[in-house]
Amino acid sequence: MNQFKQFTFKKFGYTTFGQPAFEAMPAFDSFVKVAYLKAGSSAVVDFKEYQLEQDALFFISPGQFTHFDEVSQGTLLYYNRDFYCVEIHDKEVACDGILFHNVYDIPVVYLSPENAQAMETIFTELKAEFEQQDSTMEEMLRILLKSIIIKATRIWKQQHQVTTEEIRQEVEFSRKFSQLVEWHYTQHHTVAEYADLLNMTPKALNKRITRYSNTTPNDIIKNRIILEAKRLLVHTALSVKEIGYKLGYDDSSYFIRLFTSQTTVSPQNFRLKYQQTI
Repeated sequence: MNQFKQFTFKKFGYTTFGQPAFEAMPAFDSFVKVAYLKAGSSAVVDFKEYQLEQDALFFISPGQFTHFDEVSQGTLLYYNRDFYCVEIHDKEVACDGILFHNVYDIPVVYLSPENAQAMETIFTELKAEFEQQDSTMEEMLRILLKSIIIKATRIWKQQHQVTTEEIRQEVEFSRKFSQLVEWHYTQHHTVAEYADLLNMTPKALNKRITRYSNTTPNDIIKNRIILEAKRLLVHTALSVKEIGYKLGYDDSSYFIRLFTSQTTVSPQNFRLKYQQTI
């Protein structure tokens, strides 16, 4: 089943796995997405594979490459930034909150049986709301979406032991750093440049990011650049030189060395290997 509503510029919809709509996932690329997948499903998000042994929620930003296996079961919610976003909602549970664009191992939040049951109830209520012909439908859908995000954020915080104000502040700082990388990775390639944006030293930035994460600021910056390079290599016909230039590297040979050192394969071979896999 596929349902879609548009409220002026605000768009919101859902589709269930196994429907024809899933044969054309690119149609959802421009939307923020929340996928509720049942145990036994499988997914690929930005070249990382997930084989689910328990129910899980995936939080996917526009532009992230996503593929769901035909055996997957569950529901995909999709909406645009006009429907629900940071400008008018709480930072922590916004469309670029903790669950989106961060230094942690998200986009996935795994659910215990009791948490899965609670999510199942919300999704059922959300689907029922689409059958209502009422002027309050838009706001009710937004409330239910926010409830999903809030509950998932709480689950993630519990799983990662975000239990004190000090840890919460560090998580918020890491989220802020992640946002800066997302906004500037094509212009700024070094830790020092991001430290300047945050009015701190590179050493202090490294200390804060590694306090509750296994990755360094430099890893995060380079990983984001390489991720975008992979997306452009497999989803566009741009040359390696054009991709390097698009990512802020005038010297294509330097970009090729960077990509190869990070992935152990050259950009051109990565493209060919991916095409052969498909």
